[in-house]
Amino acid sequence: MFSEVQSLMQAQPWFFYTTAFFVSLAIGSFLNVVIYRLPKMMQAQWQGECRLLLADELAQGDAQEPQSTFNLITPSSTCPKCKSKIKPWQNIPVLSWLLLGGKCANCKTPISVRYPAIELITALLGTVVAWQLGASELALLYIAVTWCLVALTFIDIDHMLLPDQITLPLLWLALLASVFGITIPPGEAIIGAAAGYLSLWSVYWLFKLVTGKEGMGYGDFKLMAVFGALLGWQALPIIILLSSVVGAVLGITLLTIQGRDKATPIPFGPYIAIAGWIAMLWGEQLQSSYMSLILG
Repeated sequence: MFSEVQSLMQAQPWFFYTTAFFVSLAIGSFLNVVIYRLPKMMQAQWQGECRLLLADELAQGDAQEPQSTFNLITPSSTCPKCKSKIKPWQNIPVLSWLLLGGKCANCKTPISVRYPAIELITALLGTVVAWQLGASELALLYIAVTWCLVALTFIDIDHMLLPDQITLPLLWLALLASVFGITIPPGEAIIGAAAGYLSLWSVYWLFKLVTGKEGMGYGDFKLMAVFGALLGWQALPIIILLSSVVGAVLGITLLTIQGRDKATPIPFGPYIAIAGWIAMLWGEQLQSSYMSLILG
């Protein structure tokens, strides 16, 4: 069945591109939920674990109120101001925001343009992957990876956090893809994952020993391990170089525009995600150009 669908999409590339666009657009709507709720879910989990550790002390105080269910599905999406439920027709990616004039249908509170922007970014990136790789198992894998990278990027921007709930399944997906012959051989994937993790882990400890400060988080190591597992250790220098250049340029620009101090922490995960995504699609060309430049 899959081979028949793949043959159809290879024969009609526009159908594959269109499907990738609209599926990614719908996924982008779900990613808005993930980006907003997952950090809150993690915080609630940490607080619950703290309550368990302090159970004896809490038992002597007031009883804790039961916590309402809060996950990626429950409760239903509502307006943050008037709490009115968002109806299905008001939740169509991008289109509903345009039809509603960027405002809540009930209280007319402005809805951030960020929501349709994330939906559109996800759709466009997914379509670029489909266009670059064609109807293939690798394209489907990289589209799924792209969705995860979008979520990780915006969570890191908001909270300086790359959740294990996304990075670790992504790492296992990359390793399994190598086992099934979709990407590089399993041995290279394992070495790439280890090299990706250790590359930034080493920089982290060197920086900490020299300055006494933490330069990045462990989530960055795990995200680099994902790209090592997908692309092999050979791609890591290009990803590190690209992420450093992009991070330096965009970071300094944002700090200047926002008027913040240069000591303000900047999330590094988005730059790794951008560099890794570029390497997934154009890594070989970049490596060839880089080597030509070095060797003259």
